[in-house]
Amino acid sequence: MAGKIKTVVVLVQENRSFDHMLGWMKSLNPEIDGVTGGETNHVDAGDPSSRAVVFSDGSQYVDPDPGHSIQAIYEQVYGTPFVDATSTPITRPGVAMSGFAQNAEKEKPGMSETVMSGFHPDAVPVYRELVSQFAVCDRWFASVPASTQPNRLFVHSATSHGLVSNDTKQLVLGLPQRTIFDNLHDHGLSFGIYYQYPPSTLFYRSLRQLKYVGNFHQLELEFRRHCREGKLPNYVVVEQRYFDLEILPGNDDHPSHDVSEGQRFVKEVYEALRSSPQWHETLLVITYDEHGGFYDHVPTPFAGVPSPDGIVSDAPFFFNFDRLGVRVPAILVSPWIEPGTVLHRPESGPYPTSEFEHSSIPATVKKIFNLGDFLTKRDAWAGTFDTVLTRDTPRGDCPITLPEPVKIRQTPAAEHAPLSEFQQELVHLAAALNGDHHAKDMKLVIEDMKVAHAATYCVDAFKSFLDECERCNKCGEDGSHIPSVKPPPPPGKNKSSSFGSKVLACLACGRHSSSSSS
Repeated sequence: MAGKIKTVVVLVQENRSFDHMLGWMKSLNPEIDGVTGGETNHVDAGDPSSRAVVFSDGSQYVDPDPGHSIQAIYEQVYGTPFVDATSTPITRPGVAMSGFAQNAEKEKPGMSETVMSGFHPDAVPVYRELVSQFAVCDRWFASVPASTQPNRLFVHSATSHGLVSNDTKQLVLGLPQRTIFDNLHDHGLSFGIYYQYPPSTLFYRSLRQLKYVGNFHQLELEFRRHCREGKLPNYVVVEQRYFDLEILPGNDDHPSHDVSEGQRFVKEVYEALRSSPQWHETLLVITYDEHGGFYDHVPTPFAGVPSPDGIVSDAPFFFNFDRLGVRVPAILVSPWIEPGTVLHRPESGPYPTSEFEHSSIPATVKKIFNLGDFLTKRDAWAGTFDTVLTRDTPRGDCPITLPEPVKIRQTPAAEHAPLSEFQQELVHLAAALNGDHHAKDMKLVIEDMKVAHAATYCVDAFKSFLDECERCNKCGEDGSHIPSVKPPPPPGKNKSSSFGSKVLACLACGRHSSSSSS
């Protein structure tokens, strides 16, 4: 593997299980641990005489979003509702994957058919091509049996710092743990985050430091150019459009967004990488944060799963982070991979119980770039996927383009729909970046926001944050400083643009630059 890979690209989509997106790929490659059509769930998991829902290949446009809270996931995998940590311990033996239909029917009558269905390979042609041309991992799990942000936090830091839900207060403050970005920076290696909306990676507090502001790039303006010019950094994160607008549809695959838009996004990222002079030293990782409430037949692992850092989640769950979440799609793309590769369990540990999960990303990056210490006990335990890079020379026959996706949703984007929980957290993040989170009624304002308004607000808020970063840089502020946008002045109070006000602004940074003029 030495010297093969100099750029790792990570693309994490939203809320889909392995069986839902890739389970039917087994019909194209029997080695894949997918579905056969014989998988069932009963609408009453405890009553085998209740109606059985058989897994189908008829998945199309999904709306509304199935349940995927830690409580919902507990019921999906164990077949019984969570009551409390004593009578229903949050981690226990007996994983049966039998409660998906039961939980879905509680969410909305008839939803069991939605969660018990997957996409025919022809409905996801970009993935069909990538699975046949490169590698699929059929045993990659979400890091924690919980919702979006806890799992996204694991992707780059191998811990959620105790979060098992989208905790607004913690997310606004920013999570304090060390990240793979910090490791790379400290070893003199580069990283870049290419965003379409304010990047969700800013939920890590360390990434808000002034020294990192130059690592954020607008995807539409710079990703293709950096690919074309061979200027991609060592570690690349590509973020999606998390809001669904008529002119710019959501492409993160989060229900109710059109999966064909996610397919188009993956296609565009792949084709930009494929045309780059850096292609022969690139590894692209495509996965999903969590399963989103959709069925998967592989039991979630708990044997030997270590707590990352000894933190136990708050009541009522008191979760020790000793169980993984539901299996999610994972596709690995590089010219160093043989076509049709299927990766099952980790081939070389590092422990007998090791599994592939999101912490495998920082673990593999550490191995590829020979970094120092692990981030937590979890990435020290997780399997690494560098083992798929089996070729002695890079392939020359990798497809230049991928198939064109076919639009699935027949209706316009619901711009005036209420926000999903994830979207609300992104708006809270934006409010933290531009100083609005101090407003006492901000929570109510966000709860009442619609998608189009939220998208505009987030873009404007991030611009305010970037402007503040630029101001602090001009003031000579230290790189470890986290810029903080001041709340706007009360109505009627004039803003001064005098020299004196500029001096005061620099003093507010804590470091007045002696080179200021006019």
